[in-house]
Amino acid sequence: MSEQKPRLKRPVENVRAELLADPDTQRIAKSLDMELEAYVELVLDYAQNPDKEPTLIVAPDEELRAAGYTPPTTQDVANFFIAAANGELGIGPPKSYYSGFEGKQDDANKPSLRGDEGQEPVKVDEETSQKLRQHVPKGGPDRV
Repeated sequence: MSEQKPRLKRPVENVRAELLADPDTQRIAKSLDMELEAYVELVLDYAQNPDKEPTLIVAPDEELRAAGYTPPTTQDVANFFIAAANGELGIGPPKSYYSGFEGKQDDANKPSLRGDEGQEPVKVDEETSQKLRQHVPKGGPDRV
C-alpha cells in the first residue's frame, strides 16, 4: 500500500495570495536569489503535486559555456569537497533561518572569565621546578 500525500485543500488563488504576502516566503525567495513570483509558483507546483520529485539537471561543459557559465574543473570540484570536509567553507545556516532579531556577537564588551588580563606571565625558575618535581609521588599500583 502506498501512502497518499496530502494535497492542497484550499483554492490555489487563496494560497498564492497568502504566500505572496507572507514575509517568510519573501525572505526565503530572497535568500535563494529567486523572484518571489517564481518561488511561489514552484511551491504551489510541489503543493499541488506532492508525489513530484525535484529534478537535477546535468549538462555537458560545452552547453554550460554556450549558456554563459564557466564550469568548474575536476580539480576545483575536488578542492571544494576537501574544503567542505575540513570545515573551511564558512557555510552557515541559510539566511532564511534567521529572523533578523538575533543579537550581535560582540566579544569586546564581555568580561573575561580568566581574570589574568593585564598581568605579567609568571617567570618559571627551571631549577626550582625540577626540585619540586622530585617530591611529587610517582603513580603506580602500590601508591595511594
